[in-house]
Amino acid sequence: MAVRLIALDIDGTLLDSQWKLPEANRTAIAEATRRGIEVALVTGRRYDFAMPIARKIDAPLTMIVSNGALIRTHDGETHLRHLLPRETASRVLEITKPWRDGAGVVFDRPRGNQVILEVLETDDPIRSAYYARNKEFLAQAVPLESCLTEDPLQVMLSGKVAAMRDAEAVLRAAQTTDTFGIASTIYESRDFAMIDVIHPHCSKGSSLKEWANLRGLTREEVMAIGDNHNDVEMLSFAGIPVVMGNCVAELRNFGWHETCSNDENGVAAAIEQFALREVAPCA
Repeated sequence: MAVRLIALDIDGTLLDSQWKLPEANRTAIAEATRRGIEVALVTGRRYDFAMPIARKIDAPLTMIVSNGALIRTHDGETHLRHLLPRETASRVLEITKPWRDGAGVVFDRPRGNQVILEVLETDDPIRSAYYARNKEFLAQAVPLESCLTEDPLQVMLSGKVAAMRDAEAVLRAAQTTDTFGIASTIYESRDFAMIDVIHPHCSKGSSLKEWANLRGLTREEVMAIGDNHNDVEMLSFAGIPVVMGNCVAELRNFGWHETCSNDENGVAAAIEQFALREVAPCA
């Protein structure tokens, strides 16, 4: 069955290891959309942090952001929004106090005050670079819980891998049915990890499925490409799941298709191989 929707992770997948967009990937996406295939960027990034990447691609893109909490089409229309109840967000902040220096609360707001932090000063180079790039969207609240005047999209934690694994263990121990969902992203080579705490029924995969259903598409018509832990649900849903050559080791245990690394134009190679000519879906 022909591919009608391609779901692409951004970091570690669409972008190379220097966070640049390879020209080959840009060209392959444009060709796919020219042939009538819808392309969605499915990412843990916020909408405004993902859009600079989308604007570099000469094609109409669907944006599934904040690990599935929000879906907007290329015309800016919001089609789906799963918010985290503020009471749940408050409980999450309480049990993760030991990691407060890397904690933030993300809201769906037009421009400013989208990401609220308690601690703005950091010696972590990855976090400080993120803060510098996104300062127009940031604000401070002390204590952080005081920002919860409305339901947020997510609570986020970031830091060194070992610290985030400890934080995730605490969250998993506190997690109960229909309370909250957890999406983790780990970059071992950079000793950096992120945890997004989101609506309990929300993930990249569940939102991709919801969008496909709204578009009248079957899973066999969906191709997904990813590289990290938070891509598992998305890849599990897709009829044609493809992992990057640089993916975390656990993703290779599923028997999915594999493409080249993000430094070898893996997205372009996968689109050419699996979408621009028909391929049998994985079981």
